[in-house]
Amino acid sequence: MTGKALSMIYGYDPRTGQAVGDPLPEATTADVSAAVTAAAAAGAGWRASSAAERASVLEAVADALLARVDDLWQVADRETALGEVRLRGEVARTAGQFRLFAKVIRDGGYLDAVIDHAAAPAQPDVRRMKRALPGVVAVFAASNFPFAFSVAGGDTASALAAGCPVVVKAHPGHPRTSEMVASVVQAALPDPTLLGLVHGMQAGADLVQHPLVVAAGFTGSISGGRAVQGLIDARETPIPFFGELGSVNPVVVLPSAVSSEVASGFAASLTLGVGQFCTNPGLVFVPEGFEKVIGEAVEGTTGGPMLNERIRDGYAGGLDRLGSLRLLAEGKAGDGEWTVTPKVFTTPLDSFASEMAEECFGPAAIVVTYNDISSLSAVIGRLQGSLTATIHGTEPSEAAEVADALSRIAGRLIWNGWPTGVAVCWAMHHGGPWPASTAPAHTSVGATAIDRWLTPTAYQDWPEELLPEELRDANPLTIPRRVDGAFQR
Repeated sequence: MTGKALSMIYGYDPRTGQAVGDPLPEATTADVSAAVTAAAAAGAGWRASSAAERASVLEAVADALLARVDDLWQVADRETALGEVRLRGEVARTAGQFRLFAKVIRDGGYLDAVIDHAAAPAQPDVRRMKRALPGVVAVFAASNFPFAFSVAGGDTASALAAGCPVVVKAHPGHPRTSEMVASVVQAALPDPTLLGLVHGMQAGADLVQHPLVVAAGFTGSISGGRAVQGLIDARETPIPFFGELGSVNPVVVLPSAVSSEVASGFAASLTLGVGQFCTNPGLVFVPEGFEKVIGEAVEGTTGGPMLNERIRDGYAGGLDRLGSLRLLAEGKAGDGEWTVTPKVFTTPLDSFASEMAEECFGPAAIVVTYNDISSLSAVIGRLQGSLTATIHGTEPSEAAEVADALSRIAGRLIWNGWPTGVAVCWAMHHGGPWPASTAPAHTSVGATAIDRWLTPTAYQDWPEELLPEELRDANPLTIPRRVDGAFQR
């Protein structure tokens, strides 16, 4: 640590632009090292604990979060202006994530346990299962979900479920919320140092480069994700990086779609959370003439304050970039210091270039008009990867070619729905080809999010008494396994 004064982290009220609460000091390199070292030490016992023990702890964390919801939402509202209804719901979702992973590890299927008994003449006895990564998981909290994608978000819940300790780099947009959530979770853990929390940009760099950190999860911008990846690339020992970055979430409206339903649904999805969801629809392909009803729906919307000044300025820059297109419609300005107005631009398909579809984080979108649905697939094929892709229509036969094109660029395909709102369930996939995520085979939401923090180990001709219980012939934990090629529940 040098002799210079520590920088301070302030929370701000998006409604007024004024600082709220006492400032917090940025973590020093020594602070980060202490948090990681303590987490690693606590992690040894946590990894050795049974799935049943960890599941009970995860459920205790869920209970603790719900018990403090009255305090949590009020602190978060002062730093995010997201409102009571949204924030109470998000605390419930966050608790639900911990409960889901308790079920996942009790089930045992996440271990992918496989046994191949020895077979003559030359095949040895080989048994394999997944185990927790032997170290600390670094988590970079997101700005737009102060609970569900932050300190106690899905990355943290899934890593703890896997058996990994976690150190979170707090988002500067909600520092006091981060501190309160961390204290609630830590109080429910058998060792509070299983979850560490650090503040500051340099702290993030120190965290992801610490030698005891074995993987990193990130939700944020493409530029932020590239920066973290650069830090990882500079490590002596590389580690996996699971980043969720930018996504335009294209929507295709078929000629058979009901215009009024699609227009109202689009406007609501576009402006949900002032457009600050990673799944807001930012690109819509519609039959020529359909854009008029969409414009009317958007004109009836109202904006609001964005989470922080940097995001507001980024939205303004995105609007400048889209300014070369024709403005189709805009909503009304909302109240607040960092308020923005929803805006939708339009262009015909033959003038649309794929580079126009760069994400504009906020309530803005491009409406692309087409005459012939058969011309869409080639254009869609040139788009960058997205978290989601949506089709609206009443005739599935119209969608075959377009559906195939969309399936190549998105991780979740939606029929007659909207991408905002990601269900926390066993089947959910929240990822996609670059730049939607850095690892499209993995998800940051849903049961299989735990896979990111596991690594397989094979045991060849290993003595029975040294095998993990999950791989012993008697299957004392009664988990699902594949034995000699046959799946056994």
